[in-house]
Amino acid sequence: MILVGNQRGGAKDLALHLLKQENEHVEVHEVRGFASNNLMAALNEARAISRATRCKQFLFSLSLNPPKNESVSTETFEQTIDRIEEKLGLNNQPRAIVFHEKNGRRHCHAVWSRIKVDEMKAVQLSFPKKKLMELSRELYLEHGWTMPDGLKQAHARDPHNFTLAEWQQAKRIGKDPKQIKAVFQECWLLNKTQNAFANALKEHGYVLARGDRRSFVAVDHRGEVFAVSKWIGIKTKEVRERLTDETALPSVNDAKIQIAKDMSARLEKISQQQEIALESRRAELEEKRQMLIHQHRFERKKLHDAQHSYWQHKQQEWRNNFNTGFRGLFDRLTGKRHKIEERNEQDAWNVEMRQQKERDALIFQQLETRRTLQSRIERLESLKTYRLDELEHDRSKYQAMREQRLEQLEIQRQEQNRDRPRSRQRGHDWTR
Repeated sequence: MILVGNQRGGAKDLALHLLKQENEHVEVHEVRGFASNNLMAALNEARAISRATRCKQFLFSLSLNPPKNESVSTETFEQTIDRIEEKLGLNNQPRAIVFHEKNGRRHCHAVWSRIKVDEMKAVQLSFPKKKLMELSRELYLEHGWTMPDGLKQAHARDPHNFTLAEWQQAKRIGKDPKQIKAVFQECWLLNKTQNAFANALKEHGYVLARGDRRSFVAVDHRGEVFAVSKWIGIKTKEVRERLTDETALPSVNDAKIQIAKDMSARLEKISQQQEIALESRRAELEEKRQMLIHQHRFERKKLHDAQHSYWQHKQQEWRNNFNTGFRGLFDRLTGKRHKIEERNEQDAWNVEMRQQKERDALIFQQLETRRTLQSRIERLESLKTYRLDELEHDRSKYQAMREQRLEQLEIQRQEQNRDRPRSRQRGHDWTR
């Protein structure tokens, strides 16, 4: 699992962060070595003790993040935290352990007070990042988890770590030339007038325009120019015999400007429709997520109440194992009471371990259900990113094409004005 730790102050801020309700489930698993069992009060207690020293970063905060789809038991977390304590020299220091669950993942936070109360000095932490990385590698190898590249080799870590669905856009597939030729020939054969031919091409996504060299061309939605005579397979003379009104058609630049404008508006409308549809789907999944959270909390409370009731029953049973009066005194003298105490302690430990396994089993079952829903949410987010980015990319291309054509028209206009002959000024010639 990934281990990230750092020295810090700010007891109140840390406690608020650990108890933050944006997590689906928050469990304060252990508060050890403090006067209070309340997490906020415990960390404030560590702060108060640190005021008697010069230590500003009196806490060591650690997060333990197992692989995404692995179910790690509470016992494994506890054993890992104990190993970290030993490795960093935080043995027997006051600590707190908090579990968080969100988006189908369970991770753990551990916080230690660095202040040694008997010496009123802070525990010196030497190379904590290096030690945590070494231990993290050991854990991946011990449990057979797939080790991230960043742990195999530090330089292999990707600082941008984006998923493929977040940055890769679909590559456009070019049309088959045979299909293009078939469209032009079909429109030419079935339509005998210029207007009918232009409308037929428009239905297939082409705009009929006047070209510079071949007289008549068609412009598609990407701004590609197709010579009509070439793609129909006839001579330019035959095209001119049917398409007689060249002035009624837009120029190539005008056609591209109009196409860019129309396509930008259409893409904007499609983008809004897609966003509404995806947001509606996202709302449905969010409603399911909230229902699942409430259901899981109810199941955990039900298990907690059942275990608490059973624990109270067992406590009464353990108390009943002791004799009272003269028999109790006789048991103390003969050592029988001590054996009963040992048997009760062993039984209590077995019950505690069994209940912890029951809680873990329920958590793992819920995590599996939550991960299934989370995978659907992530696929929807990837689809949303892909579709909207693709539409925005195309819309920006059409906008750039429109601006480029307008700029070319302006340059042509300026050149025409510069080449136009100036009219001669009339008046008296004073040099005569």
